[in-house]
Formats: sequence, C-alpha cells, structure tokens
Amino acid sequence: MHDADDSSPEPAPDPAGELSRSEDADVTVRVDRIAVDGTYVRVSSIGQPGDRAFVLVAGLGIAATYYERLAPHLNENGPVHALDLPGFAGVPKFGGAVSIERYADAVEHVLRELRLADPVLIGHSMGTQVVTEVAARNPHIRDLVLISPVTDDRARTIPKAAFRFLRSALHEPAAVRWHAVSAYALCGWHWFRRVLPQMIAFPIEDRAPHVRARTLIVRGEHDALVPRDWIRSLARVFPHAVLREVVDGAHSVMHAQADAVARLAVAHVEGRITDRGVGSLRRVRDDTTSSDLARLGPKDAWLVVKSRFTELFGMAEGDDEQLERAKSAHAVAMADGDGIPVDPDDRRAVVDEVAPEVRKHD
Repeated sequence: MHDADDSSPEPAPDPAGELSRSEDADVTVRVDRIAVDGTYVRVSSIGQPGDRAFVLVAGLGIAATYYERLAPHLNENGPVHALDLPGFAGVPKFGGAVSIERYADAVEHVLRELRLADPVLIGHSMGTQVVTEVAARNPHIRDLVLISPVTDDRARTIPKAAFRFLRSALHEPAAVRWHAVSAYALCGWHWFRRVLPQMIAFPIEDRAPHVRARTLIVRGEHDALVPRDWIRSLARVFPHAVLREVVDGAHSVMHAQADAVARLAVAHVEGRITDRGVGSLRRVRDDTTSSDLARLGPKDAWLVVKSRFTELFGMAEGDDEQLERAKSAHAVAMADGDGIPVDPDDRRAVVDEVAPEVRKHD
C-alpha cells in the first residue's frame, strides 16, 4: 500500500478477483414512485430484489442518471436502487421549508417502503450529507460509502464553494458536464437557490460521530471542492472510516472512474479493506474504463444519445414508462462500453423499444 503522496498508486481492488464476468448483466430498469411528504421519490431499480441492496443518493440538483455507470458494476453484487429526490430530475418539490434533514426523512421512508433491512448507503456530494444523516439516526446500518463529501469548513460560503466547483469542473469529462447542465435545467434556478445554502451550511462532521457504519470515503485527485485534508479530517470524526483517492478523478469520480469506485465499494462491503483512520489514505488507479463516448461503437453511441433525450423528455413529462424504456436502453450501451455482458434477448427487447434502427442492419 502507498500513501496518497506516493507516485505509485495501487489498482482498484477487483471484487471477483479477475476482470472477467461469468453472468449476464440485468439491464431492465424499473421505475417506481414512493409517496413522501406531499410529493414522491422516484426510484430506479436494477437487479433482483433483496435486502442487501445498494441505495444511491445523488447530489444537489442532480438526477440518479449520474450513477448510470456505477450502478451496473454494483449490480453484479446486489440489487441497486438509485433515488431522484423531491425537486430534482423532474420530481415535484417539497412544500414549505427544505433541509438536509428533510431529505434524510424522505430516504428513510424509501428504505422502509422497500423493506431494506440492511442497505449499503452510497451518497455523492450533497447526497453524502443525506446518507450520513440517515446512518446517524440508524445505528443498525453497517456500511456507508461517501463519494466526494461536502463541504469543508473553509468553503462554507457560496462564492468559495462555487469557485472550487468550477475548478473541479475543468477536469470533468464532457458527458458529466452534459448531465449537470440538463439536470440543473430540470431542477430550476429557484429550487437550486433554496437548497444550496442548506448544503453549504450542513456540518457533516457534527453528525459523523453518531454514525456506527463502516464508512468508505472516496475523493477524486482533482476535486478542488473536496480537498485531501478535508477527508483526512473526516477520518478523525467518523468512528470507522477508510480513505481512498482515485487518480485523475474529479468531483464526479463515480462516473468517470466508475469501475474503480464500484470495486472499492464492493471490497469495502465485503470487509476486504481493513485499514482505517487518517493514515488509511491510499491512491487507486482505474485503467479499465474511459469516461466518454469514445469507448463506444457507433451504434452504442447513438443509443446513448437517443436514450438520453428520451429520458429527459420522460423526466420533464413525468412519464415513468418512458423513463424505464430510456434507462434500460442506456444501460445496454453503458454495459457494452464497460465490457459487461448482456443477454441477447434482453438487449433486443430493450433496444427495439427505444431505437429499433440500431438493429436494422445487424
């Protein structure tokens, strides 16, 4: 193992012990609504039902689409539920005041409705605050994964946080920028402006000591919004924390370096990462995935583009069936790009519903 300042990063742990996969991935995405607090949470699920599920909570203004590359890798090890919270991704907003605690209330309600007794909670950016609050209230939760946790006490003003975010954005792939722009447009400036101060002010370090879960904290090497010394300080207040830094990653490391983050998450849940505390910071490298459409063939690239626009229209119109079709087609393309095998019959059924022209000349 090497410290974060070492020039020789370790490879991300492989949950299977090798890169090959013996089973076809499930690419059928199910979309459900769970009523909560005068609105609902949209839940996009992949994989077979089970108690030991991964529950993914995205950041401020962001749709669950941000997890489009992470979810299939996690799905090899358990069912995955990605949440669109009220006010984001076309989901109706809360009435009245909004807070991180209120979002945590919504996530707790979803866990109860899905009957998840022991989920693995994964949060990104503002989502780390939400899942930390949930874990602090529920000491029976065993595993927590915080990706790019915000915000450190030296950046708790909107100008400072915005400047750091823009610095990080310079290192993000084009696909992530597109997701951000489209998601923020659906969120709307008015709601974004209401939630942003809550995220900036939330003292995650005050809730950390109440968390009993084993906590994996991951940052990207170029994430200016989440400095290295900040995650080290978090390791001092989370009772059971382990730290990892992904080489070449930025704030949205779970998208651009999805394979590395998924492997870390699975290894953490399986108990194969045994170090912890401030001295546990290690660098890992992901040489197996690429972050943009360059890794896809022409047909899969077209499938990504068409399914993405279909999904955006589905969000805007509140059409869950359209969302299911689009998300499933997108999962096919992502699986192809990341080398995850898909059952040919499933592929045919999914693709024909969104882009039948892709198979016309097969």
